[in-house]
Amino acid sequence: MPCRGVRGATTVQANTREEILTETRNLLALMIRLNGIEPEDVAHAYFSVTTDLDAEFPALAARQLGWLEVPLLCGYEVHVPGSLQRCIRILINWNTDKSQSDIVHPYLKDAKRLRPDLSQLPPVDYQELERWIQEYMANHEAWGGAVSP
Repeated sequence: MPCRGVRGATTVQANTREEILTETRNLLALMIRLNGIEPEDVAHAYFSVTTDLDAEFPALAARQLGWLEVPLLCGYEVHVPGSLQRCIRILINWNTDKSQSDIVHPYLKDAKRLRPDLSQLPPVDYQELERWIQEYMANHEAWGGAVSP
């Protein structure tokens, strides 16, 4: 089975623990949902933030979703003058039979400008996504369970 990369990005309004975790969780949940990712098929996930974000590790959002056995790593994105600020990026290496062209890479909020070619998703209903997250967490408790913030 090949290993494929799934990437996405989002932005936050402020450098707070709550915003970093909420927006990372929303992005990761959308990546999981759009691609049908199961945690046991994930080789690892890398989370990067711009240097203006340091209030929390974004990978904690994955732990909160029950990804307790998935190897996770956080780091800083290279700072380039004039680049997008307050940005969180995720790269998941996922074992799947899907072709690379069948994988959906969500770019949300101001991060849409990073990849306008991949940002053609319909608008996200965040209340509906939150309901999906709660259902996902309930269905994956047997795999590792969710972790409280």
